[in-house]
Amino acid sequence: MIRPVFAALALVASSVSVPALAQAQPWHELGRPATRAEIQAWDIDVRPDFKGLPAGAGSVSLGEQVWESKCASCHGVFGESNEVFTPIVGGTTKADIARGRVKNLEQGSTFPQKTTMMKVATVSTLWDYINRAMPWNAPKSLKTEEVYGVVAYILNLAEVVPADFTLSDRNIAEVQQRMPNRNGMVFYEPLWKADGKGDVKNVACMKDCPTEATVRSSLPDFARDAHGNILEQNRGIGPVRGADTTRPPPASLPKGAAAAPVVVAAAAGTGPDVKGLLSKNSCIACHGMTNKIVGPGFNEIAAKYKGRADAEAYLTGKIRSGGSGVFGSVPMPPQPQLSESDAQAMARWIAAGAR
Repeated sequence: MIRPVFAALALVASSVSVPALAQAQPWHELGRPATRAEIQAWDIDVRPDFKGLPAGAGSVSLGEQVWESKCASCHGVFGESNEVFTPIVGGTTKADIARGRVKNLEQGSTFPQKTTMMKVATVSTLWDYINRAMPWNAPKSLKTEEVYGVVAYILNLAEVVPADFTLSDRNIAEVQQRMPNRNGMVFYEPLWKADGKGDVKNVACMKDCPTEATVRSSLPDFARDAHGNILEQNRGIGPVRGADTTRPPPASLPKGAAAAPVVVAAAAGTGPDVKGLLSKNSCIACHGMTNKIVGPGFNEIAAKYKGRADAEAYLTGKIRSGGSGVFGSVPMPPQPQLSESDAQAMARWIAAGAR
């Protein structure tokens, strides 16, 4: 009689312990559901059916003002851009607007370059990208009406809307019907079928592969530090370390050796926050530490003003007010968001050699 009792107790214990173990899984205690406000702050994309588009309006004239102060330095006064960026406007005609297909995209076209207005099919794409990512050095800083205005200005340059037009959430669907390449999108159905056949074929080695890896592509020197020093952006834990992109890549490594991480020390006497200020204010989007990106590298600026008695004061003024013509045709936009002390710290670091 004892054995059945123990069996029954064991059965009861097992039925209790299984869910108890499941509830004890450590990751169940991590995180929390996102609040409505948190989701709303991130859910800012605007779709082709204009879902997500905020109410508002902006005129072509307002867009021109914003463009000249915050956009023209990279994209040109008339959307022609400069030697770094691809033109935004050009290559479309009134006939393209009428039929919704850009002739200069057709096979056999001799048009020299594909512009943004030639390729983009939906006006929502322009609105969404500008709202989330522009200006390059201060993304998400434009007000809603300024985004509407900038989009209206671009559309006016492409002769999609007249000069006295005001773009708004109420008429943007009508403007969509005049986009030059609105009928240029190709719908590839297999990509939308979860159970469909893939559109790619794997040719990578999966068995008995060569032990030696070959580097087939790499960033050119001028772009190596385009997004700041990767080494300084890594987490403090874990095995992966980024390269010190402020220095040239190693020519070669001994077989089986790994590149040792290089710590970049702050310049003596400049304080530890200068490079943080450069990153925070997106200075490194246009200036590499040692290479030109859009503007000159910081080392080039330091070399140009080396030995100049008023270098720190001069550079402080240039950082805050902007300018052009010193290092080429691409102008530097003003940085009024910088405090005087932050601009001085940057200028002092550059004048000391930008190291």
